[in-house]
Amino acid sequence: MTFFKDSELKSRELIKGVNLKAVYGEKTMLTIFNFEPDAVIPGHKHPHEQITYVIKGEMEFMLQGNTKILKEGEGVVVKANLEHSAKVLTKPTKVIDAWYPMREDYK
Repeated sequence: MTFFKDSELKSRELIKGVNLKAVYGEKTMLTIFNFEPDAVIPGHKHPHEQITYVIKGEMEFMLQGNTKILKEGEGVVVKANLEHSAKVLTKPTKVIDAWYPMREDYK
């Protein structure tokens, strides 16, 4: 078993206002995103299943034409190849995402 601390993980800017940290094993991956207010994740889709859980802040999440404000303690399951996007509202926001299969581009 390998232990980690969020504060010691390497962070990288994915796009403007969006910072990513990743933890992964052989078959599973967890990412920690820190978003600045008003950050936007443009519409996209990928072959990975994604579970998003908001730890702090809030974001507007769009999935297949449906929009919901996700607040602390709320999340969404995004099945593979479904179009989705997000816009962070007025507070810094922290989100955890789980992935299957792993996102090689996030390692």
